[in-house]
Amino acid sequence: ALIIEKSLRLTGGDGNPRESSPFINNADDDKGTLYDGKNMALFEEEMDSNPMVSSLLNKLANYTNLTQGVREHEEADEDEGAKKQTVKSPQMGTFIGVYLPCLQNILGVILFLRMTWIVGTAGILESFIIVSMCCSCTMLTAISMSAIATNGVVPAGGSYYMISRSLGPEFGGAVGLCFYLGTTFAGAMYILGTIEILLTYIVPSAAIFKAEEKAQEADALLNNMRVYGTCCLTLMALVVFVGVKYVNKLALVFLACVVLSILAIYAGVIKTIFEPPIFPVCLLGNRTLQNHGFDKCMKTEIIDNVTVTTKLWSLFCKGSELNASCNEYFTLNNVTEIQGIPGLTSGVISENMWGSYGPAGMLVEKAMPSVPASDASQDKHMPYVVNDITAFFTLLVGIYFPSVTGIMAGSNRSGDLRDAQRSIPIGTILAIATTTIIYLSCVVMFGACIEGVLLRDKFGDSVKGNLVIGTLSWPSPWVIVIGSFFSCCGAGLQSLTGAPRLLQAIARDGIVPFLEVFGHGKANGEPTWALLLTAVICESGILIASLDAVAPILSMFFLMCYLFVNLACALQTLLRTPNWRPRFKYYHWTLSFLGMSLCLALMFISSWYYALVAMLIAGCIYKYIEYRGAEKEWGDGIRGLSLNAARYALIRLEEAPPHTKNWRPQLLVLLNLDSELSVKHPRLLSFTTQLKAGKGLTIVGSVLEGTFLSRESDAKRAEQSIKSAMAAEKTKGFCHVVVSSNLRDGFSHLIQSAGLGGMKHNSVLMAWPTNWKQSSDPQSWKNFIETIRETTAAHQALLVAKNVDSFPHQERLAEGTIDVWWIVHDGGLLMLLPFLLQQHKVWRKCKMRIFTVAQLDDNSIQMKKDLQMFLYHLRLNAEVEVVEMVRRWMFRGIRIITDESRSSIRRKNQSGAHGSAVNNQNAHLDDDKQDEVAQLIHDRNTASHAALNDKPDVSPERVHMTWTKDKFCTERNRNRDHSANMAVRDLFSMKPNQSNVRCMHTAIKLNEVVANKSQGAHLVLLNMPGPPKNRGGDENYMEFLEVLMEGLNRVLLVRGGGREVITIYS
Repeated sequence: ALIIEKSLRLTGGDGNPRESSPFINNADDDKGTLYDGKNMALFEEEMDSNPMVSSLLNKLANYTNLTQGVREHEEADEDEGAKKQTVKSPQMGTFIGVYLPCLQNILGVILFLRMTWIVGTAGILESFIIVSMCCSCTMLTAISMSAIATNGVVPAGGSYYMISRSLGPEFGGAVGLCFYLGTTFAGAMYILGTIEILLTYIVPSAAIFKAEEKAQEADALLNNMRVYGTCCLTLMALVVFVGVKYVNKLALVFLACVVLSILAIYAGVIKTIFEPPIFPVCLLGNRTLQNHGFDKCMKTEIIDNVTVTTKLWSLFCKGSELNASCNEYFTLNNVTEIQGIPGLTSGVISENMWGSYGPAGMLVEKAMPSVPASDASQDKHMPYVVNDITAFFTLLVGIYFPSVTGIMAGSNRSGDLRDAQRSIPIGTILAIATTTIIYLSCVVMFGACIEGVLLRDKFGDSVKGNLVIGTLSWPSPWVIVIGSFFSCCGAGLQSLTGAPRLLQAIARDGIVPFLEVFGHGKANGEPTWALLLTAVICESGILIASLDAVAPILSMFFLMCYLFVNLACALQTLLRTPNWRPRFKYYHWTLSFLGMSLCLALMFISSWYYALVAMLIAGCIYKYIEYRGAEKEWGDGIRGLSLNAARYALIRLEEAPPHTKNWRPQLLVLLNLDSELSVKHPRLLSFTTQLKAGKGLTIVGSVLEGTFLSRESDAKRAEQSIKSAMAAEKTKGFCHVVVSSNLRDGFSHLIQSAGLGGMKHNSVLMAWPTNWKQSSDPQSWKNFIETIRETTAAHQALLVAKNVDSFPHQERLAEGTIDVWWIVHDGGLLMLLPFLLQQHKVWRKCKMRIFTVAQLDDNSIQMKKDLQMFLYHLRLNAEVEVVEMVRRWMFRGIRIITDESRSSIRRKNQSGAHGSAVNNQNAHLDDDKQDEVAQLIHDRNTASHAALNDKPDVSPERVHMTWTKDKFCTERNRNRDHSANMAVRDLFSMKPNQSNVRCMHTAIKLNEVVANKSQGAHLVLLNMPGPPKNRGGDENYMEFLEVLMEGLNRVLLVRGGGREVITIYS
C-alpha cells in the first residue's frame, strides 16, 4: 500500500512518473518525457532527482551544440508582422571549419609585407631561427589546445572557454580579455596592412598627405594610414554588423587569393631557375638608389654624339650641365646596375646567409668597394634607400610573431563545427604544419633568389615601388599585390567577427561585472555593443599607424594567451584530474611546459616592457575578478592545484606542533542562533576579523538541537545565514554547523573535531551569556561552564567577550587604551592579543597598558622594573602599572600564581635584579609563615567539611548555597568585628562556604581596582579564573565572574591554553 501511495504521488495522478533531468539540453519540452517505471519500484524515490539510464543516453544522443551568440541567425521578414524565423548555420567539417580559417589567418599580412625584409635584415640563418621558434611555440600550443578541446564539449567562446574552464574564472577572464585585445589589435594590423598595400603599391596617387621633402615622407605615410585606416575600419564594421553570413561568403574568395598568391610565389621561384625576371636595381658606389625620379641607371648618356646628363644627374647635382657642382659621393663613385632577382642558381644565397642590422636612417648598402665622401651630412636628402626603423633581432621576433597567430581561428568558431572534438585538433595541427613548411621554404627561397639590398628595401623603392615579394612571383607582380590586399581584408573581417563574440562570451559568463552590457545584442544574437567596443579599440591601433609598432603589441597578448593554454594542459595532466580524459592522446605535460617556457621567452625577447605591461593588465583583471567577480565553480585546474597544495601543506603541518614564534590564535568562534536561524551576536565576527587581520584559521561553528535527518534543511539555512553574516563582517574563514541531540554535546563535538590535521583551532571565542540570571533554564549557563572545562581539558585558549554587541564594527576608534590586567601568567596570551588587535585599523590608535597586582609583601618598584624589561625584550610598547591590593584576601592560588609570574619574568629577563627585594622578603618572613599555616589549616578544615558533606544526612543547601554580591555584603557586615581579630584557632570553625566568601571578596576588590583604573578603556582584558572542580559551585563561579566584570563596558576574559605563545627570542 505504501509503494502504491508513493507511486501515485510521484506520477501526479496519470500513472506515468515524470522525470526532471539536470543534464544537458534539458529544455522545457523535455520535461514531459515519460518512462515506464513498472519494474523500477525499488528506485522510485531516486527518480525524482536522478534520470533513468535509458533516458539519459537518449538525451546525449540527441545533443545539439547550442552556441552563445556565435551562430548566425538570419531573419526572414516575409511581411510586416510576420513571425521572425531563425535559420541554423550549416554545421562545418574539419577542412572548411578549421583548416581553411587557420590557414587564412596564419598566412597574412606579415608574409606579404615584411617577410622579405626580415630575411634580408636577419639573414637566412637567423630568420630560420625566428620562424622555427615561433612555429614551435604555436605547434606546442596547438597540441595542448587539442588536448583541452577534446576533453569534453567545447561550446561557443573557443579558446576563452577552454582556458576559463581549465584555469578558473580569474585566469579565464584575464586571459580571455588579453586574447580579445590581441584579436582586436590583429584587426587593426590587418587593416593597416590593407591600407599600406593600397597606398604604396596599388594607387600611390590616392594619398591625401604628400611629402614635399624626403624627411617628411614617413609622417605623410602615417597620416594617410590613419585617415584611410579609419575609413576602412568603419566599412568593415558595417559589413560585420549587417551579417556574418556575408563575411563567411567572402571568406572563401579571400582564401582563394591567399592560395593563389602562395602558388604564384612558388611558380616564380621555379621560373627563376630558367628565366629570372628583369627587375634592375641601381647602385651608386655600394649604395642602393630609390628608382622613382629616373628611368636610366647612368650619370650621362650619348645622344647624337653629344654627351648629355640624365635625370639621375639632376638628383645629385645643382643643374643639368656637365660642369654643375655635384654631391661629393656622386662624383667619386660610379653607377652600376644589378639584377634584383638573380635567380635560384645564382649563388646569392651565400651573401644573404648573415644579418645586416642597423639604426634608423642607415643606408642600404651592398658588400662591394666604394670611395667614401668626406662630408656625409647631405646623404639624408639624397634618393638613397635607408632603414626606416632601427632593426635588431628581438624586434624582428615581435614583428614576425603575428604571422603565426591564427591558430585559434578554428576553435573560436567551435559553435559552428559538426564535431569540434575531432575537427579542432586535426585542422589546427595540419594548418600549422602547412604554414610552417611554407614559411621555412620562403625564408630559403627569398634568400636564394633575391638580391640582399632588395630584400632590405622594405617598400620596394629600388624597383620602382613594386612589392618586393611581387617581383618574385609569376606570372605578374599584381597577382601578389591583389592577393595580399584581399587576404588582409579577409583577415581583418575575421578579426572583427571573432573579437566581439569572444567579448560577448566573457560578458555572458558574468565574471567581469562592468562588461555585462556587452553580452547583449540584436534580436538574432549579434553582439552589437561588443562590436562597437571592438571598433573603438581597433581604432586606437590604427591611430598608431605603423604596422611595425602594432605587431609587437598583439604578439604580447597572443603569447600570454598561448602561455596559459599550455599551463592549463600541463596542470590538468600533472594533477590527474578524474575528468581529464582527452580523446587526443598525443600530448605530454613536458611538451606543455616547453611551450609555456617558449611563450614566456618570446614575450621578453620581442619586447620586455610590452611583456611587463601585458602581464600587469592580466594581473589587474585577475585581481578585479577575484575581488568583484561572481563566484563560479567550473571544476578548474587551479582549484585542483589548490587542493593538492592544501593536502601537501596539511601533511607537513601534521609533522610537528608550531613553534612559539609561529603561534597565532587559530579561532573556533562559537555562535548562538535565534529562532529564525540568524546570528545573535554578529559583532563577535567583527571582533574575529579585527583580531585575525585576515591571517590564520577561523572556523565559525554553531549547534542546532535535534537530529540531522529532521533538521538537515535547517542546518543548510543556518550555514547560509552564518556565511552571509561572515561576508557582511568581512570575516574570512570556514563555517561549520552541527546538529546534535543537545547543545552541550554539539559544542563539545566542535571543540574536539573542528579543523583538519595541522589546521586545527587552538583558541575558542564565545560571547558571555548576558542574561543568565534571568534565564528560566539553567542549562544555558551550565553549558557555558562545561565549554570552559572542555577547552581547558583540550589545552585550548579561551576568549569570552562581554557586552560583545557594543564592540566596534568597522568604525575606527579614537585614541584610547587597551588595558591588560595580568594577574595570572597564562603563556603570554594576554600580551599577544592587544598587539594583534593594534594591527587592525579599528584599534590602531589605541595604546596598550598593562596592570599587575602586588601584594603587601611584594616589592612593587622592582616588579615594575622587571615587567618593563620583560616587555622590552618582547618588543611590545606598553605602559606598565603595578597595583597594590590593600587587603590580602585574594582568591585561592592568586598569590602563588603571581609569584610564578614574577619568577617567570625574572627567568626570562636574566636581569639579576632580584637581590634588591631580599630585605623586603625577610621583613615579611614571619607574616608569610603565618599565612602558610593559616592556609594549611584552612585547607584541612575545608577537606574535613567536604568529607562530612558526602554523608546523606547533610542538607545540600549549606553546600550549594549561591553567593551573590548582596549576600556577601550582609555576611561581611555581620562578621566585620570577628574577621578583624581572627586568630589561627578561629579558622577551625570556618564553614565550607566561607571559601566562597573569600572568592567573592577577591572579585569585589579586583573589580573596584579595575573599574577605578580602566573605566574609560576601549577594551579590558582580564585573566579568567578556572571553573571549580566540584560542579556544585558552578553558580557561585558565574556570580564571581559577573562581579569581577561589573561596571565595565567591553571586557575580554582570557584563559590560556597551557603553553607559551610569546617569546623574547628571535
